Amino acid sequence: MENKCIMAVGGHIGDAELTCGGTLATLALQGWKIVTVGATGGERGNPPHLTVEQYREQKLAEAKAFAEMLGGEAVVLPYVDGDLQDDDTARYMLCDIIRKYKPNKILTHWKNSMHRDHIKCSNLVREAQFLAGLRSVERELPAHYAQGPFMAENWEDSDGFVPHTYFEVTKEGFELWKKAIDTHWFAVNSRDFKYKDYYCALKRIRGLEGKFEYAECFALNEYQKRVRIAADKM
Repeated sequence: MENKCIMAVGGHIGDAELTCGGTLATLALQGWKIVTVGATGGERGNPPHLTVEQYREQKLAEAKAFAEMLGGEAVVLPYVDGDLQDDDTARYMLCDIIRKYKPNKILTHWKNSMHRDHIKCSNLVREAQFLAGLRSVERELPAHYAQGPFMAENWEDSDGFVPHTYFEVTKEGFELWKKAIDTHWFAVNSRDFKYKDYYCALKRIRGLEGKFEYAECFALNEYQKRVRIAADKM
């Protein structure tokens, strides 16, 4: 089998794992290489018994544990929750990560959100994807083009989100995701929002809509929706 890789970039550790973790788990079971990228630690949602610094360390361990359960790797950028930068430093940092892992496809946030880190992350991914694919941008590693970005469904990113692609989450992928997401403390213990319950239900609802048992939805930018038909294919 051809080596294939999928990269999911979240504004915080845990974002991508929740919103598109079923897709990641399903592809992992099909032999794909899984890479999760946390643009920040997500540490400022720390529980009362942990300091922000302690929670970051826990979040780093959670990211690693989730990825390893899918046979993949976790990468976390050095930014603090709420302080993600969408500048050339961050763009080239992510560009280098894309060139290192050579993903076939990239998943990330929808461009509109109630959370500043999600908005910055979505734009950061588009900029880094562009830079990574340009041969004229000379870095340590050669250029690599990754398809996408495919933007996952997130309750915090609902403004203007319209499902375009329904990706089937197999029953086995769903079960693997349910076990793996338990590595993230906030997903099962948050008093503010029942994250795991919500995304379990959402995967089932989207599955019914897409005529699957489970599914995850992704939006595309308008320019990605263009359909090309050659004259001899009409």
